[in-house]
Amino acid sequence: MSKPKSLYTCSECGGTSPKWLGRCPSCEAWNTLVESVAESTGPKHRYQSLAGALPVATLADIEASDVDRLPTGLDELDRVLGGGIVAGGVVLIGGDPGIGKSTLLLQALDALSRNVRTLYVTGEESGAQVALRSRRLGLGEATGGSQVRVVAEIQLEKIAATIAAEQPVVCVIDSIQTVYSDQLTSAPGSVAQVRECAAQLTRIAKSSGTTIVLVGHVTKEGALAGPRVLEHIVDTVLYFEGDTHSSYRLVRAIKNRFGAVNEIGVFAMTERGLKGVANPSAIFLSTHGDPVAGSCVLVTLEGTRPLLVEIQALVDSGGPSPRRLSVGLDRDRLAMMLAVLHRHAGIACYDQDVFVNAVGGVRIAEPAADLAVMLAIQSSLRGKPLPRGFFAFGEVGLAGEVRPAPRGQERLKEAAKLGFSVAVVPKANAPRKPIEGVTIHAVERIEEAIDRVRAL
Repeated sequence: MSKPKSLYTCSECGGTSPKWLGRCPSCEAWNTLVESVAESTGPKHRYQSLAGALPVATLADIEASDVDRLPTGLDELDRVLGGGIVAGGVVLIGGDPGIGKSTLLLQALDALSRNVRTLYVTGEESGAQVALRSRRLGLGEATGGSQVRVVAEIQLEKIAATIAAEQPVVCVIDSIQTVYSDQLTSAPGSVAQVRECAAQLTRIAKSSGTTIVLVGHVTKEGALAGPRVLEHIVDTVLYFEGDTHSSYRLVRAIKNRFGAVNEIGVFAMTERGLKGVANPSAIFLSTHGDPVAGSCVLVTLEGTRPLLVEIQALVDSGGPSPRRLSVGLDRDRLAMMLAVLHRHAGIACYDQDVFVNAVGGVRIAEPAADLAVMLAIQSSLRGKPLPRGFFAFGEVGLAGEVRPAPRGQERLKEAAKLGFSVAVVPKANAPRKPIEGVTIHAVERIEEAIDRVRAL
């Protein structure tokens, strides 16, 4: 560590000298120079606190007020964000190439530009390309053209100067992997550049009150490219999900300091851009003319929204080494459920190929899908379809017990609203008051659930 630089100050006149002298060069007084540590006159260090420094205080004494939100004009995006954007917030959105990240943000900025000042910083396209996309999406046709301000720039210092000059309420950086800082010599997209640029942009957002949205690339494994600290720095992390061959897209919040996590928004890709889907359950339900074997409707919970998803199972005679394949569900959990079915319900699938699929490309991670998966497997094995309007949810333990699912009443009400009439649910989720139009069978064990379904 280098020694701090010394400076000699006169106690009489305040004059300074880089070295000690017996006589002050300013006022010519003798023996008045006193050694002190020289203050740095250079630029501020780039490593600064993201939030403003405050003295030590008690939490009870700190005034806490709810944050104001600005709606983006896209209801599904507002749902994922927790109601809208927050002043000074930093949002990171990632997804596969061509899935619609730039399209969605351009639509949101166009809707916001009618009320507030916006800025779109593109590092991957020219201004002409952005304008062409805007016209293709039909943005601003009613008002004579989109009012979104656009600049093509990748140097961090110039972007910071542009934000200071324009003073936008919302600024989009597309993408963070193309931005570089002169402070570092590494190439854009490197770990150091991404970390440094994200920290500086976050600091700008917190100090100016501008909401900054960062677009992030993903690796071939599907994780956000760059350092993991990128997700820790920002306030909100959104992931674009969905098959590029399908017209439907899911936006999932995996981190949100201003709202609920695991909240999802559903969009449909059209020629005019991304449109919000008000009733996403219709996407994940197949329209069979008659009930088919191996199909069971599950009421899952994504964030605060109950969704109805069709679970399909196919059990077929296998060879010496039967296959277990699941799409949208955990494969290890499928193997565990098959073992529970064999041990506690007497349904043997050890010599059968078992395939399980969640319709619509949705990924289900919650354990409340266990009961629906087991009933779909049992239906396929027997070749007998479940009754029309049937649905189920509940977690199944290794001992064969059926455990309750969180927010069961909301799940039941959502299914009843969509016209479903027969349910097998955990006993702890059975409502105290009957729900009109729904016959509810409350069970405590998996063998009891199987017996109830066979009797229907």
